[in-house]
Amino acid sequence: MKVVLFCGGLGTRLKEHSETIPKPLVNIGYRPIIWHLMRYYAYFGHKEFVLCLGYRGDLIKEYFLNYNECISNDFIMRKGGREIETLRTDIDDWQITFVDTGQQSNIGQRLLAVREFVQDEMFLANYSDGLSDLDLNAYIQRASAGKAVASLMAARTGDSFHAVTADEDGWVREIGPVSKSPLMINAGFFLLRPEIFDYIREGEELVAEPFIRLAQERRLFCHPYDGFWKCMDTFKDKMTFDRMYEQGEAPWEVWRPVKKTAGGRELLVSQTPAIEPMPALSPVVDGRAAE
Repeated sequence: MKVVLFCGGLGTRLKEHSETIPKPLVNIGYRPIIWHLMRYYAYFGHKEFVLCLGYRGDLIKEYFLNYNECISNDFIMRKGGREIETLRTDIDDWQITFVDTGQQSNIGQRLLAVREFVQDEMFLANYSDGLSDLDLNAYIQRASAGKAVASLMAARTGDSFHAVTADEDGWVREIGPVSKSPLMINAGFFLLRPEIFDYIREGEELVAEPFIRLAQERRLFCHPYDGFWKCMDTFKDKMTFDRMYEQGEAPWEVWRPVKKTAGGRELLVSQTPAIEPMPALSPVVDGRAAE
């Protein structure tokens, strides 16, 4: 299944980190966040990518054109570096289509710009700034079983704000961390049928008018998920990702073996995310409309 990645936004809230690097190229460890996301999709067998480029798309092209497998894989060096043998590869079996979708385009218009590459089959799409340990194929199986034209993952926000419930006179009935409230936001991780293009009109944002039309027709599906999901919106988010990665607590790296102890020995076990029972639907709002 093809994967459309929206990578054209300005990433204005990350400018304190860099004013020249587009958000998809902001590193977590020694690889950019877009690599982590693509590696996640590839783990589940989805290795055909369509990148919707915009702001500093040239840097994203350069990154992959000059990709060095040795950075994230073991290798053997011979003859003083003149001969390199990689023991594993990351992207050798990936297919990546690079498409310039405009400097100022919104998500809906970027999707329309790559229609020719995905219009014949169901496909996946993502904002390219969030990571999760979602069992992707279990989600696809459930979301594709019905008549939904579009499906999205809903997650609880990790923001430190407090949610407030008050009566009409202003008296607070309840206050607590928004992360503990029933509120869930659109986290992306879209599954889309080709019919989605019939719902997007010129200039429209994907999750605004098109999704409203789909919801009115009961053809918009929501997959609530209480597992790990986090997006990189601010420099603080980047620091959190870096800290998790450095401490070996990177749940989005579903492709890595996990350590389990048996009889006093550490065993490496291939990690396969479990299929969890679905919780009751919670209120969902769109917190991810812009890049």
